[in-house]
Amino acid sequence: MFSGPVAAHAYYELALDGEPDLIVALGPNHTGYGSALAIMNEGSWRTPLGDVEVDSETASKIVREAKIIDVDESAHRLEHSIEVQLPFLQYLYDSRFKIVPICFLMQDMQSAREVGQAISKTLVNKNAVIIASSDMTHYEPQDRAMKNDTMALKAVEAMDEAKFYSTVESRGITACGYGPIVALITAAKASGAKEAKLLCYNTSGDVTGDYSSVVGYAAVSFTK
Repeated sequence: MFSGPVAAHAYYELALDGEPDLIVALGPNHTGYGSALAIMNEGSWRTPLGDVEVDSETASKIVREAKIIDVDESAHRLEHSIEVQLPFLQYLYDSRFKIVPICFLMQDMQSAREVGQAISKTLVNKNAVIIASSDMTHYEPQDRAMKNDTMALKAVEAMDEAKFYSTVESRGITACGYGPIVALITAAKASGAKEAKLLCYNTSGDVTGDYSSVVGYAAVSFTK
């Protein structure tokens, strides 16, 4: 109810762009279970809208390219950051796409960049989209959340992953999926992206009317 209206802006843009065969979905690990960087390379994910198959071949290639990612289903079992994106995708495309889910417990700059570079190399000549799932600031007053998130999002729009990472660290921004965002920016640039555009930014306060402690949400599109 909070993030959905913001995410919808990104999925509207995606719907206008055609139908992908593959979604590489990156998200943080909130639970602490499993490997520090964990991928699934077999099976399927089930939602009330049906099953989505994991792309085993692509997942295995990413593991070979990155060398720091483990195949570990346990990191995904109780994690919500990737699964909440699937109903949007299934609404658009039914289950006519495959996914590669990668869960980040370790979110340092070097590791995130390495994952992003591996994804970019693996997706050459594939009809694929990369999605990074993350909230922005957590549980701070509206004014402070907006100020900090705006600074971080300016770095995202500049496709400057180093500036984004340093802004998150120096400002103490509590974005849960900063590693996935760094990996996405890295992969986007390596794949020839020319523009990153902020489509929408809102907070939970815009839904509840309580601006004393909010969570920030943003939708950003990367296009070639």
